[in-house]
Amino acid sequence: MLGNFTYYCPTRMYFGDKAQEQLPNAMKDYGKNVLMVYGGGSIKRNGIYDDVMNGLQSSGKTVIELPGVMSNPTLEKLNEGIRVAQENAIDVILAVGGGSIIDYSKALSVAAGYAGNAWKHFFLDQADVEESQNVIPVGAVLTMAGTGSETNGTAVITDPAVPIKMGKMFGARVAPRFAIMNPRYTFSVSRAQMAAGIFDTMSHVMEQYFSGDNDCTTDYLAEGLMRNIVESGRKAAKNPEDYEARSNLMWDATWALNPLLGVGKTADWMAHMLSHAVGAFSHATHGMILSATAVPYYQYILPYGLKRFARFARVVWNVDARGKMEEDVARAGLEALHQWILDIGAETSLAKQGVTEDMLDGIVSLTLSSMNVKPQGYKLLDRDEIKAILQKSM
Repeated sequence: MLGNFTYYCPTRMYFGDKAQEQLPNAMKDYGKNVLMVYGGGSIKRNGIYDDVMNGLQSSGKTVIELPGVMSNPTLEKLNEGIRVAQENAIDVILAVGGGSIIDYSKALSVAAGYAGNAWKHFFLDQADVEESQNVIPVGAVLTMAGTGSETNGTAVITDPAVPIKMGKMFGARVAPRFAIMNPRYTFSVSRAQMAAGIFDTMSHVMEQYFSGDNDCTTDYLAEGLMRNIVESGRKAAKNPEDYEARSNLMWDATWALNPLLGVGKTADWMAHMLSHAVGAFSHATHGMILSATAVPYYQYILPYGLKRFARFARVVWNVDARGKMEEDVARAGLEALHQWILDIGAETSLAKQGVTEDMLDGIVSLTLSSMNVKPQGYKLLDRDEIKAILQKSM
């Protein structure tokens, strides 16, 4: 392990098919006024809403609801949440949903306690949270696996008027204090949402794995996670109610973007910068954008990180390297990745996600402007290279 790091994860995780029963215990240390944040209302149809409300009411909490948080949560919705939180003296935010709901709740936890323009200060200017500023604690009830948002301090917000989609790594202070993780809750999402979450998980691991070539303990952990994501992803695609597969995927997703895999690593994140820019223009599903752009991107940078891509092929995909050139082994690994994307039902075409050729120049410009923290992968892309990868992804 090279470099110096501090690892801290403040999130208490309650995991299993009875995890929701721990909600009153999880909430006991927080104040009375709870802002319950959720999406389009599917939790009312699948019974999760009733589970959560029963847990909150048994804890004696006063619940204020904030529904309607969309995929790619917007600046307008964030401003609405700020007003609701301030008017109701919210003590704790409970995010019930997937990554978008939790991301939104983390952004709101900071923005509601800031006196100025939170969007400009934290997202556009990438300022850090002052120690003196109030941050509302966040808890999560996870209904979709993929983002890992339940144990990290990162939030992503979109301003469609520009358009721009910006992430902010707030750090451990903004990470959820607890996460209720019942794998059966993830049965409620569609096959497409499941596939998008599976690939989002895989992408999080790959983007940290494809950097550096030193003998790093973290890379061995990443390889184990990727092998399980591959196997459990295939099982879940065949039977979405395979509890063991879905529970593995939920736990994989948590550790894929928990700070653990970042220690001792520089990490890339170019694929996510591309995806955020595409999402700002098209509102396509984040995980599907990643699955459509991954192989073209990695094919392009493969020559610059050949040793690592060949290792990926051997260890994760069991590519037989005997008698083969290292580049052939590496490319066989990416072919295996492409086939697995098809196997789990994820997308391989941006055009099928609503991306059009006339969007590409804007997507390229937004990608470049988002690179305020330079990706640390094997090749820093320029304008022409980004556009060529996007065109190949169409």
